[in-house]
Amino acid sequence: MEAGSVLKLLVFDCDGVLFDSREANRVYYNAICEAMGRPPLSEDELEVVHMQTAENSVRYLFRNQPEMIEKALEFQKKLNYERFIHLMKPEPGLKELIKTIRPPVKTAISTNRTTTMGRLLEIFNYEPFFDLVVTALISPKPKPHPEALKMILDHFRVTPKEVLYVGDTEVDYQLTKALNVPLVAFKNPKLEADFHVNSFYELQNLLKEKFL
Repeated sequence: MEAGSVLKLLVFDCDGVLFDSREANRVYYNAICEAMGRPPLSEDELEVVHMQTAENSVRYLFRNQPEMIEKALEFQKKLNYERFIHLMKPEPGLKELIKTIRPPVKTAISTNRTTTMGRLLEIFNYEPFFDLVVTALISPKPKPHPEALKMILDHFRVTPKEVLYVGDTEVDYQLTKALNVPLVAFKNPKLEADFHVNSFYELQNLLKEKFL
């Protein structure tokens, strides 16, 4: 997206953008590993599960114990994520950012979370902030497949040039590149992106300076 273009839609990733969920994810998946008699996650494994759906994460963690996968998935589905929500850290400045751009800019979430997303929005009172939320339950093909983001663009009838996507991982880079949607890298200076910010306050200033 070029400076001076009209911004009509801002799309957010969830984990690593709306929330610092690293510790919550670590404790959540370690609970599964402990129940199955597997050692705790390594840092490299934590990086992978940070970007994946819960099912894909469990399959990855037990990739060397395929006989345990179905049992681990059954345990995961019964493990109430609300036990770990207190470890989720909402990123400061979201409310101020949303007030600055809405209306006329629409807002959406594209996430590989499934059943936990709705409860997160409810607990943190984020439901009023977003016009559309697309989870891995709604989009059969999780990120980095661009299907979910394409669904969002089609819903709002916007072109890639009228959108900014805020993400923090290589998965976000891959899906935005597939649709030619400009990427704002959040707290990840190493990620290839059109813009880089370290907070929602920086994002708010970026939007004011270039797009609003």
